[in-house]
Amino acid sequence: MQVLTRPDRPSGDEPVEDTPDPATAARLRVLLAAALGPLVTGYAVVATLLALIALTSERTEFSTGGVLLSAGPGWLAAYQVQLGIGGHPLGVLPLLPTIAVLLLVTRTASGAAQRLGCRSLRQAIPVIAVITGAHLLFGLVIGLFSLGEPVRANPALAAVVPGVFAGLTATGGVLRRCGLPPALSERLDPLALRGLRTGLLGLFALIATGALVLLAATAFSARTVADLFEPSIGGSLGLFLLSVLYLPNGVVAAMSFVSGPGFTIGELNVHLIGYRGGAVPAVPLLGGIPEHGAGWWPVLLVLPLAVGLLVGWSVRNVDDDAAARIRTVVVAGAVVGFGCVLLGTLSGGRLGDGPFDPVSVPVGVASIVAFCWIVIPAGFVAFFAGAHAPPKPVAGPVAGEAAEPEPVEEDATDEGVAESVADEETPEDDVDEPESADEAGDTADSADLAEDDGFDEFDAEADAELGLELPEDVPLDDPEDLDAQPGAVTESTEDSGDGKRPDADR
Repeated sequence: MQVLTRPDRPSGDEPVEDTPDPATAARLRVLLAAALGPLVTGYAVVATLLALIALTSERTEFSTGGVLLSAGPGWLAAYQVQLGIGGHPLGVLPLLPTIAVLLLVTRTASGAAQRLGCRSLRQAIPVIAVITGAHLLFGLVIGLFSLGEPVRANPALAAVVPGVFAGLTATGGVLRRCGLPPALSERLDPLALRGLRTGLLGLFALIATGALVLLAATAFSARTVADLFEPSIGGSLGLFLLSVLYLPNGVVAAMSFVSGPGFTIGELNVHLIGYRGGAVPAVPLLGGIPEHGAGWWPVLLVLPLAVGLLVGWSVRNVDDDAAARIRTVVVAGAVVGFGCVLLGTLSGGRLGDGPFDPVSVPVGVASIVAFCWIVIPAGFVAFFAGAHAPPKPVAGPVAGEAAEPEPVEEDATDEGVAESVADEETPEDDVDEPESADEAGDTADSADLAEDDGFDEFDAEADAELGLELPEDVPLDDPEDLDAQPGAVTESTEDSGDGKRPDADR
């Protein structure tokens, strides 16, 4: 046996086993679970609901293959992909399954990022990519298999729409776990982020008002709602499930009604200041729609007004600057307006080609009205209820810089300039000794005339400081006149040489 074996083989000659890295295998398992988890769960829930309806219905034959095939278009409907039933469009799709699958994708992406130890968006890109790609491929397959069937979908829409929804919600789940990229978070304005959160609060508050109005209308029409259920268990269960699935759609329509624009179902048009009757589908969810308008409906405008006041109260302490608070309110109003556009678009659509087509909310008007309901009351409250910064004090002279010269009295300046001008510009032959205060006043008047002609005051003062001599024997009526004329005599005349008058040489 020792001949057949070679115990002296070097350690580097052992055969290398082709085993995958355990960390890589675990990473692949996490990514595969993130890609297939929402697909399998959503498809299974839709198939279960269809099987429950088929089992309880009296006029439907249960078939496992039929349920599994029908679950494909149902899964597309959960992602708001428009379907065609017997050649008739179905665009009014339930929002409750859409909310459920989007929350499922968000949670799946967040959990996968956590298990993989992702700390930034860049590290979690594979999670977003596999979830988006799986939804796109699965939707394309369902769209292709639905061709030629009674319920079918456009393969392109069946691929793109679920992929977009899944990609956006997966990104949201990853950001919730990893946070925004530093390059983006550093550039975001904190007031804008506060406005974003406040806008979401205002949007949820408006949705709550719509839910409150829908609940009150259903309660007041309880007998009508009860009459819409069929006697059979299967039919009643189907109508109940249909009402529950379309419940968010009804809340959005009620929110639009409370805000003012209202909603339409075919010929039916309901809003606060008008009503136009029409046929309504026999669904218990719609049993609370009134048969005619009422004059007290505008009172319901108090609800969106209260929402606007709530938004303003929540941002009253955001900043001491009132303009900054108003900017936060405007961002919140924009978020609410965009949310109304999104919800209104998803909650309406085509409903066959009959009298109930289309079901819609005027999203353009609804978004503008919702923006105004937030910005106007909230801006009023945020401006007056918040703190106001005190006015900034006027800045004094900076240390080390020369202070501004104090203003000189006009009379004294004029008199000083007058005598300087008299000494500089008057010829010697015309120089006469002033004998009284009246003559001094005449000299001041001539100085005013010289100043009006463009004489530079600063040059005159400079000449005076350089030693212009004044007559020695100018009599003064009062010694206090020297104090009253700071610019009249700038130097002593004792050093002038001789004490005779300037005109003595003539």
